[in-house]
Amino acid sequence: MARTVLVTGGAGGIGGAIAAAFAALGDRVAVADLDAEAAARHAAAIGGLGVALDVRDEASVRAAVATVGAELGPVDVCVHTAGVVGGGGPMADLPVDVLDTVLAVNVRGTFLVTRVVAAAMAGRGGAIVHISSAGAFQPTVGLGHYEATKAAVNALTRSAALEYAAQGIRVNAVAPGPVETPLTAAAMADPAAKAYWTDRIPLGRIATTDDIVPSVLLLADAAHITGTVLPVEGGQLLKG
Repeated sequence: MARTVLVTGGAGGIGGAIAAAFAALGDRVAVADLDAEAAARHAAAIGGLGVALDVRDEASVRAAVATVGAELGPVDVCVHTAGVVGGGGPMADLPVDVLDTVLAVNVRGTFLVTRVVAAAMAGRGGAIVHISSAGAFQPTVGLGHYEATKAAVNALTRSAALEYAAQGIRVNAVAPGPVETPLTAAAMADPAAKAYWTDRIPLGRIATTDDIVPSVLLLADAAHITGTVLPVEGGQLLKG
């Protein structure tokens, strides 16, 4: 049976691959993104609906969820991939406004999307899948600001799983390691930078978006899994 699936940050990268996978299953897919034009282009390519969405703004989140409900039907699955790194650097040098930006998107955005989508699912149930990061479990020098927000995403995932379980709403997260996407292409083009990440991964390669999609599909379907943060990182966390 076709579902209505909302993918935030769905215009490209991990979100784009996830949106395309649900569309290929025959689901009704809303591609929501801050870049409304990119959302519209990707939605057109996969037969979905493009929606403008700023996850930092509660009114924008409410409007997007309402639009999806009106155009495609009530949201059954929400995959929340929208997030930013914002930059990098040691704590001593990182501009505070970079931290504020990342907190606003990754933490405030996750809180708002979860709350608004769960309210729309009330009485019907549904599944919410967040995209976290393996960095929430394993520190990387220069990325502490980002990894802290992903640890917060994990905490929000577990809390929401408890709070919404009685309504039949499951909340889980996937925690990827480094993934090759257009946003990481420049860094991965540097052999030394790519080798740094590859050397941390027992399976010996950087993930592609196709490596992330199956775990998201699993958590969207698995009726007795909630509150789980599933690492998809090629064994990176085994190295401590």
